[in-house]
Amino acid sequence: MIGLDTNVLVRYIMQDDARQAAKATALIESLSAATPGFITVVSVVELVWVLSSCYDLNRSQIGQALEVILRSKQLVVDQAEHVVRALRAFKAGRADFADCLIERMAAYAGCTRTMTFDSAAAKSAGMTLVR
Repeated sequence: MIGLDTNVLVRYIMQDDARQAAKATALIESLSAATPGFITVVSVVELVWVLSSCYDLNRSQIGQALEVILRSKQLVVDQAEHVVRALRAFKAGRADFADCLIERMAAYAGCTRTMTFDSAAAKSAGMTLVR
């Protein structure tokens, strides 16, 4: 297994830099279920942020990209079960993906609630506003 940095994933998905995209494509397509690439949960959060803020992809497009990654047999996503749950909340609501993931991971850790000052996270990600 080899780790994949966010920038490799971005080049592979967006194909926006011919030289780096070709290398990223060759690398990712050389992976297999026996020798997969590993994507950390931090890289997932960074990927969503980059696709949204730098490439203006919408929730649906970001969701599609993450679903492809999560279904891939040649990629292993760290904390995949939490990423899947956060993706569902992200697609259904208005909260940021990172907020959805924070709430899901906190719930898994046994937290009875996750406190925030972010009203969108409270409404859409299941967090509780600090009052």
